[in-house]
Amino acid sequence: MPNTKTAWKNLRKSEKRRMRNQSIKSATKTEIKKFNKLIEEGMVEEARSYLPRVYKKVDMAASKGVFHKNKAARIKSRLTNKLNQAVTQESSSLTQP
Repeated sequence: MPNTKTAWKNLRKSEKRRMRNQSIKSATKTEIKKFNKLIEEGMVEEARSYLPRVYKKVDMAASKGVFHKNKAARIKSRLTNKLNQAVTQESSSLTQP
């Protein structure tokens, strides 16, 4: 436990930051899960229109320091690749008789 007033204050501040970061991280993960669910269900067009919303959440988390900027870039890249694969699979299944 903290011994000084400043240590107590730092404890309160870090708890507030932890709660804020936890909330932002959870909301971001929820958006990513919704996007992944759209891909799994084969709703490629809906996923394509949903992707900017996910990007915004990830970028906001990175700007607030919840995610490192490289992690945010990696997440966005993986989501884009997943969408592109789904589009490719959908188009190839349409062209085959």
